[in-house]
Amino acid sequence: MAQTNKQLAVIYGDVTLGLKGDDFHYIFSYQTGGPESFRIQGKEWLYRSPKPTFWRATTDNDRGNKFPVKSAMWLGADQFSHNQSVSVAINGQPIDLPIAPENNRYTDHEIAEKVEISYTYLTTTVPETQVTVTYTVEPTGKMNVAVAYKGQKGLPSLPVFGLRFIMPTTATRFSYQGLSGETYPDRMAGGIPGQYDVQGLPVTPYLVPQDCGIHMQTDWVTIYRQAVLDNRIRQVPETGLKFSAVNQPIAFSCLPYTAEELENATHHSELPAEHRTVLSILGAVRGVGGIDSWGSDVESDYQIDAEKDIEYQFDILF
Repeated sequence: MAQTNKQLAVIYGDVTLGLKGDDFHYIFSYQTGGPESFRIQGKEWLYRSPKPTFWRATTDNDRGNKFPVKSAMWLGADQFSHNQSVSVAINGQPIDLPIAPENNRYTDHEIAEKVEISYTYLTTTVPETQVTVTYTVEPTGKMNVAVAYKGQKGLPSLPVFGLRFIMPTTATRFSYQGLSGETYPDRMAGGIPGQYDVQGLPVTPYLVPQDCGIHMQTDWVTIYRQAVLDNRIRQVPETGLKFSAVNQPIAFSCLPYTAEELENATHHSELPAEHRTVLSILGAVRGVGGIDSWGSDVESDYQIDAEKDIEYQFDILF
């Protein structure tokens, strides 16, 4: 990272909080319920605010054991869970939420050594529960992301749990350090640890589109993009954004479609044109089963108990 200053520039907007340093400018929104801009080395990395994700497109095995029937409410939660509250801490000290008119007490040359902004989301499940995502930004531009799901008694098993990032254009490739090929919690025995490079955003050509492309036991993944949404230039040099596990490995998928787009298609010809990169950084993944496709559930060790807490962290670096 080129940025060597020891302070972050902090911009207190009416409905946003801006953080700026050499080669980066982040904007966190109080209205959209998450960061709305990660501009790094002149390139925008966010198309929409990242949100918690709870759903993966159902597989043949899922349909065979009626899992989507039992856990259907997580599909609604994936689309409609909403931000309930936002909090901000400067140099470790909580402050009143600096929206208008509170932000008028700040100058246009505020600085900080560390800024934390935390979003709490409320699910649309019955009963409802909460997810908290905390972004901690350093002057180098490094960002720690801590994700915490609060278990709630009475909720059905989860398909996945994580944070979904949608990027403005399709990635040219991604590289990662972890297990080779596509892996799930109950499909890791054949994975070989190593560093791998994947060209484009491949979607497994199943007869019926379904979840694919999960990579377990990942230390880090770097997404590379070249195209941008700027009619003046359209193409810039390829640059990457790295997502690195903290304390324990993460899982991820990097596809050109959301889980809902895959879910809605019965043939690959029905999938939309590829426009975006959908990166899901996951703290928990349900297995795919495969004992048979006619009713056997995923073994209990590979299910996600929604009544238990789930916590994980990762860093974002460039």
